[in-house]
Amino acid sequence: MSKKCISSLTLEQLADLMKELGQPAFRAKQIFHWLHQKLAADFSAMTDQPKALLAALAEDWCVAAPAIQRRQQAKDGTVKYLLRLFDGNCIEAVVMRYHYGNTICVSTQVGCRMGCRFCASTQAGRARDLEAGEIAAEVYAAQRDIGERISHIVLMGIGEPLDNFDNVMDFLKLISHPEGLNIGMRSISLSTCGIVPQIDRLAQEKLQLTLSVSLHAPNNAMRSGMMPVNDAYPVEQVIAACRRYQKTTGRRVSFEYSMVRGVNDSRATALELAQLVRGMGAHVNLIPINPVDGSPYSATDAENVKRFQQWLTDLGVNATVRRRLGSDISAACGQLRREEAAKEAAT
Repeated sequence: MSKKCISSLTLEQLADLMKELGQPAFRAKQIFHWLHQKLAADFSAMTDQPKALLAALAEDWCVAAPAIQRRQQAKDGTVKYLLRLFDGNCIEAVVMRYHYGNTICVSTQVGCRMGCRFCASTQAGRARDLEAGEIAAEVYAAQRDIGERISHIVLMGIGEPLDNFDNVMDFLKLISHPEGLNIGMRSISLSTCGIVPQIDRLAQEKLQLTLSVSLHAPNNAMRSGMMPVNDAYPVEQVIAACRRYQKTTGRRVSFEYSMVRGVNDSRATALELAQLVRGMGAHVNLIPINPVDGSPYSATDAENVKRFQQWLTDLGVNATVRRRLGSDISAACGQLRREEAAKEAAT
């Protein structure tokens, strides 16, 4: 950034900044409120601050406030955003409506370098990491737009959260701060493709969030074909890390399992999966994949998803089928960003 992102600063860091600028300490909490509670998108909105202070801040700092480049709303109420960042890059966020409140799926990177072959987010690689304030700004932009409180967050959009570890940890501190939106850790889910050292590092944070691991296959041959990261961190290492995580945090791990026709949806695969997670009390979330242009994979039909769920249940595994939301608005993560990039390249 040509200017630093003030939205990424903690309350303590803001206090240090106010001290440097010769301002009274209470200004830090006021500005933090404007950024993370009142969701100000610009310094000019901070009407109770001295104009001289705001002018001084505007010289070196900016407020993370992405522009809504495109907005799509599905029949089921799901809202998908293509958000344009200060540097012209685009990311995506999705608001999903459930009986318990509004959940937002946020991006943590511009693009992704993990290379999962069923995912649109990774097809153009990774451009850069998002700062903590930029991730939070996705939540704020959506909440301003829908005019309703966002109560739950899933870090499952574009990017691999544990590949941007420090910024994601800072984001979690900002979004759960009692002087901000105060979204509790138990209302946050973090999804990873299985970067083993970072799972161990996350465990040491002892956060009360839900860790969701994108497993998608119960053996190395199958998983490596779908997810290149498995070559670096094979299935057995990922499961061992999940068991260590559970022991350290006392939190149950959830496994995401995208159902791919003719690849990972057989009865034999269900048996292998059940044996792999046996004794963990784990939850398996079966995901009917959304179609992605350029991917060799297609979705398993709904009846087979139900059969697979029943097979796992009979084998003693807690398995649910993810409710499919936003299928009529390019819901597969990364598709809007890719469409926008293609449009810009053509002009």
